[in-house]
Amino acid sequence: MEPIMSQIWSRVCQRLYRTSVNPRRSHSGCAEHAAVPASTNSRHTRPTLLVSRLYQPSNLRDVGQDSRSQGEMTCKSQRLMLQAGLIHPSNAGCYYYLPATVRSMEKLMRIIDEEMQGIGGQKLDMPSLCSAELWKTSERWDLMGKELLRLKDRHGVSYCLAPTHEEAVTTLVAHQTTLSYKQLPLLLYQITRKFRDEPKPKFGLLRGREFYMKDMYSFDVSEEAAYQTYEAVCHAYTRLFARLGLRCIQVQADTGNIGGKLSHEFQLPADIGEDRLLVCGNCSFSANVETMSSDSTDCPQCKTGTLVESKGIEVGHTFYLGKKYSDLFNATFSNAQNKPSVAEMGCFGLGVTRILAAAIEVMSTEEAIRWPGLLAPYQVCVLPPKKGSKIDQVAVLAEELVHTLGETLPGLRGEVVLDDRTQMTFGKRLKDANILGYPYVIVVGQRALEETPRFEVICQQTGETMFLSQDGLLDLLGRVETV
Repeated sequence: MEPIMSQIWSRVCQRLYRTSVNPRRSHSGCAEHAAVPASTNSRHTRPTLLVSRLYQPSNLRDVGQDSRSQGEMTCKSQRLMLQAGLIHPSNAGCYYYLPATVRSMEKLMRIIDEEMQGIGGQKLDMPSLCSAELWKTSERWDLMGKELLRLKDRHGVSYCLAPTHEEAVTTLVAHQTTLSYKQLPLLLYQITRKFRDEPKPKFGLLRGREFYMKDMYSFDVSEEAAYQTYEAVCHAYTRLFARLGLRCIQVQADTGNIGGKLSHEFQLPADIGEDRLLVCGNCSFSANVETMSSDSTDCPQCKTGTLVESKGIEVGHTFYLGKKYSDLFNATFSNAQNKPSVAEMGCFGLGVTRILAAAIEVMSTEEAIRWPGLLAPYQVCVLPPKKGSKIDQVAVLAEELVHTLGETLPGLRGEVVLDDRTQMTFGKRLKDANILGYPYVIVVGQRALEETPRFEVICQQTGETMFLSQDGLLDLLGRVETV
């Protein structure tokens, strides 16, 4: 591999030569990319991602203690996401998801796709507008109460905006009259918007009226097979949270209005969590308080451990449904004897937007966002010197570094941004980069002009600062995992 600095300095020399023969051209590589449209010859070159051009209406230095003392921000993740321009309020419990947030959500969705398809899941998309008749058949039209968002069309036909899709997916499978036991287990999932008429939306994306969720529904030949599928999904959830670097506890839970015989929640321990959890310090037992029948602190599993109470944010929920819905909607398959048999079902949810907000809640400081590495909107932010400073000439080097990193390290294509706001000092831009939580910040400063050029690299998740050579920079960033 050609050394990275050889590539960079070759381009810098070409750039400086063009600048010298065309004095009208900007001496700042950042301003040049911002002001000059792409030519025909460069249409296939990936443009530099400039901080000044990213649509992220942030208020990084002005949202502080005053807002918190007035009670406007109810939790850390909500305050930080508003402050950083990741979300913008629309109406009670509903938010605009701005471009950086959408990038993170899409990364999370890719990880979810990998895990769900890794256990045989097939992705589909079901209507959000669901017939009231389906919900009346399952008796959940009345059971859900006021949380179900209901509406009528111009013909007076009643619908709901679905908070979940058990009725819809079971009806879909019931329409396939040729389903064979050889095709089971069948695991169908989607990632889509859900709706719930929360009486008191709060905590930003942690409890809203409109949110993204992954819901998967399984169809099996027997109870034993359904339990095996249930365990496979739970293991996939555990892998997913491990990949994100999040400590997640699987706890016994109530089946609620979903119904069924078995249920578990996946909880991220957090002080603002609305769920009360009991965890044994001696064995693997853990449960939501609502499933326990008494105030005893003795572990019901190992009999010797003591249950300790904590709080958690629910980010996933699994249910073994049995035949509750498949019986109602006649979701059958042809068994080995070629006779119709009712499928055993499970359903499995993950709160996509809730995972994103909960991760920020548990990983961030009070003043700065810290992302799970895989979910950071951008992995690297490069800072050139302030315009007019003594080392202004390395501004071109900073821009070429952005391009070369993307070309040399394919995993970082589209993941490196240039903070071209060179009217600001290094200090102010470093403070912004700290708040926004880029995993890696590269400062192209005085040491880039040394005989052996070095870059200041700040690893935001560890707080470590390093001065790396060309090879050290490639080695470090070459190990960054992306999705």
